[in-house]
Amino acid sequence: MTLVKFISIQAILFVSLPLIFAAPPRTGQQNLADDERDDLFPGTGFFIKNRDPYPDEKAKSWFKEASTLQKDGDLAGALKLYEKFTKRRTDLLLSHEDKSVLIGPESLYRAAILRENKGDWSDAFEHLELIAVAYPRYDFERVAESLMRIAEKIVTQDLPKKWGFVPRIRSGSEDRTRLGRIAELARGPRFAPRALMALADTALMEDKEDEAIIALEKVVNLYPDHHVCERAYFLLAGIHEGRVSGPAYDQGSTLKALNFYEDYLILFERPPPRGKYETSNDYQLRLKGYEERKGKAHQSKREMRQVLAASKLEIGEYLEDYGKYFLIKWQELGNEPALQFYNEAITAAPESEAARLAEKRVAALRSTDD
Repeated sequence: MTLVKFISIQAILFVSLPLIFAAPPRTGQQNLADDERDDLFPGTGFFIKNRDPYPDEKAKSWFKEASTLQKDGDLAGALKLYEKFTKRRTDLLLSHEDKSVLIGPESLYRAAILRENKGDWSDAFEHLELIAVAYPRYDFERVAESLMRIAEKIVTQDLPKKWGFVPRIRSGSEDRTRLGRIAELARGPRFAPRALMALADTALMEDKEDEAIIALEKVVNLYPDHHVCERAYFLLAGIHEGRVSGPAYDQGSTLKALNFYEDYLILFERPPPRGKYETSNDYQLRLKGYEERKGKAHQSKREMRQVLAASKLEIGEYLEDYGKYFLIKWQELGNEPALQFYNEAITAAPESEAARLAEKRVAALRSTDD
């Protein structure tokens, strides 16, 4: 056998053998299912991660044993078994205590509640999020309510100490990410607006105003009929009001704040009615907050108008004193540019000090023209 022929045979075998012994091609649907499984469940095994569903008998045995341990008060043992279902999925439907139970998501839900009670809120949130993404057949409202409760705890309450004495470190970025995930998962009027409002509140506490604006604008644009929309309008107005630097600066923020306050007072002349899922106590607290916000909106609207009027006055005075140095055809225009801004100042806030000064300026210029 010549050397050339030997090399050719080796090359053919090198190319062909992997194709002969390769696994058969998978369909797009199979690929999608495997990809989703890989993303959602980390798998088990030391060297090779096995992400195949748990065998039914093994899953059934673990769930029943965990339920017994939980009833007997061995919560640590029950939690250890329940959390096996965070690694690999199971779609087994089991008849348990006279009702049908999807043991995969039910185990994760019970693990989440046990973690929540221990103060491991982040772990509890992750378990619930896994249910929402991986098991759409499970009771989503039950999961979403728990997600919202835990997220609000993380945001508003002091974090429990690990093992009773080790402080936990709060992360505003992680808090906002969790709330954003709830808003994504819970598209609908029951949970998403609450999540977006909590996200906005968290962002404002962390001085992340742009993130707060995005969340609040989603509330007013996507859920205009929800009762939290009233507070969202008010917060948007307040954010823009906080960016107002005074009459000598650009008035973009002044105009935005003024528009939001005006819209707020028109749209919410009366408080929104009690929400379908709003408790009586929460409704009463909201009514009290509404009265305070409405009073502040009236006051802030006047203040924004006064800032705008003062800005118009300053521009009018500048045009009156220096317009002849930069205005084209200033001799033909005369005092009209200055008069225009003085009149705008009077219109913007007739009761303000700026309006009174503008009226004096207008009277003086009119007398000069005469």
